[in-house]
This record gives sequence, C-alpha cells and structure tokens, in this order.
Amino acid sequence: MTSRAANFCIDAADPFAQTMWWSQVLGDYQLETDDPPKQGDEEAGLVGPNNTFLLFLKVPEPKTVKNRMHFCLRSTDLTRDEEVDRILGLGATMVNDLRKPDRGWAVLADPEGNEFCVLMSDAELAAREDG
Repeated sequence: MTSRAANFCIDAADPFAQTMWWSQVLGDYQLETDDPPKQGDEEAGLVGPNNTFLLFLKVPEPKTVKNRMHFCLRSTDLTRDEEVDRILGLGATMVNDLRKPDRGWAVLADPEGNEFCVLMSDAELAAREDG
C-alpha cells in the first residue's frame, strides 16, 4: 500500500491573500468553487491536479526561519528568467539568485516570506540536452 498527497498546508497571517497570490503564480491550481475563499477565513485553499489542495492556515506568529519544505516551480510556457520576472512582478522577492546561463535556479519568497525555487523550463532543459 502507498499514500498519496491529499493537501499541502502552509501557515499564513492572511490565508485569503496568500490564496489569491498563489492562484496567480500556479496555473494548475484554481480557487475552490464549492466554498470559495473569503477575506477573514481561517483557512483558504486552491484545488490542483488530481484533486490535491494547497491550503493556507491562519496562524498568529510570523515566519521566522527558513522553510523546511518548499515548492520548486517549472514554467510551462516561459523561460526560467521570464518566469522569475513574472513572479517578481506579482510581488515576490528575490532571496538568492543561483541562475547561470545553462543551469541553476532562483530562490524567491512569497509576500509572507515563504521561500520557493524557480527552475529552468522543460523546453530549456530539452534544448540544453540537444545542444
């Protein structure tokens, strides 16, 4: 027997704001339609592939240390650098730029400081292998 991930929970000061922000970043996660998130909710979430959920849970304390677990994102239609620029434009901050022309990633933080990485796209990886 095995398990499958049902949901991923992230602590948040403002679950609604985090849900709305991440809905702009993650194209394959959508707002719940049965019980859409509302300002002031104690938890708010997005529904993703295979009915997995990304849940933001209200907590009183702010983030204080590095994440023990994080997302690694790979753009489906932009280059890594274009995706970094897009997400920075949505309000992310650069934590550590580890990009090189043919490899590497950027470590960004969402508006509440949760870190995540942006990797090279599948197309960039394929082009690198072909070249």
